[in-house]
Amino acid sequence: MHLNSFPDSVSAFSSGPLRVERAHAKVNLLLRILAREAGGYHGLETLFQRLDLYDRVSVTVNDNPCVLQCDGPSMPPQGLGPPEQNLAWRAASAYCDAARWETGWQIAIDKHIPVGGGLGGGSADAAAVLRGLEALCPTPLGPARLLEIAGTLGADVPFMVCDIPLAWGWGRGDRLVPLPPLPPMAVTLVTFNEGVNTGAAYGAFARAREASGESVRAYAYPPDAFTSWHRVASLAANDFEQVVPALHAGVAAVLPVLRDEAARLRADGHVAMALMSGSGATCFVLHPPELRVAPEAPAGGTVVRTGTV
Repeated sequence: MHLNSFPDSVSAFSSGPLRVERAHAKVNLLLRILAREAGGYHGLETLFQRLDLYDRVSVTVNDNPCVLQCDGPSMPPQGLGPPEQNLAWRAASAYCDAARWETGWQIAIDKHIPVGGGLGGGSADAAAVLRGLEALCPTPLGPARLLEIAGTLGADVPFMVCDIPLAWGWGRGDRLVPLPPLPPMAVTLVTFNEGVNTGAAYGAFARAREASGESVRAYAYPPDAFTSWHRVASLAANDFEQVVPALHAGVAAVLPVLRDEAARLRADGHVAMALMSGSGATCFVLHPPELRVAPEAPAGGTVVRTGTV
């Protein structure tokens, strides 16, 4: 068991109100990197799609010490590091501070989303903690304040804290427009043991943009841009794909193969798209559920089959 906690963590979970939340993974079906803000952050615009792949997050509140326990089939051998640095821990601390709620809490995460792969697993866990504490708190903060807290934790957390399957996000991901869900599709993921450092990916992209002399483009999307899978597939793109293959050999090997597979499906009249999610390293093909895509995983890679929510 990979356990990040105090020594008496088992007894700490023994009593108190309990809330169990599903923390769903996501993929980015469109991701554009905009200008760098004065504070150093890059703005972005993205189309979020929630997946059926999820972690199970249990939140208990009582007078016992604060504990974070992480285990599950997708846990890396080295664990997740110091608990206080984990996004779920930070989410719990931020919520209790905002609510002025002096309580102990214990969080147990059953990990199924691959770690550090651009699927938003850490963000999803943090969002699940926020939702769980909001349900248990005697004086709930309300949806608007919950979104504010989520926005301080990371670009994916605001989408994850909302119970919506599809949304357009921009800014730092904290501005969202929920969209009508599209029909279910299969998603075949290729994940890797080693992820991509998000800061390094942004840095590489900024250097490449500066070297090319390319200015930041303004993108315009028609009103029906995200109303069908055909329309989404025609727009699908991820700016990080310009630089991440040079940073990650697995992405460099797998992404062209998945693109060829998606092109083959489209040639047969099906809707399909192949992309990298977020800043990587997970790559995926979105395709009709009645079809099976069987990519060969490279060394250090794993094929995971799931679907859209």
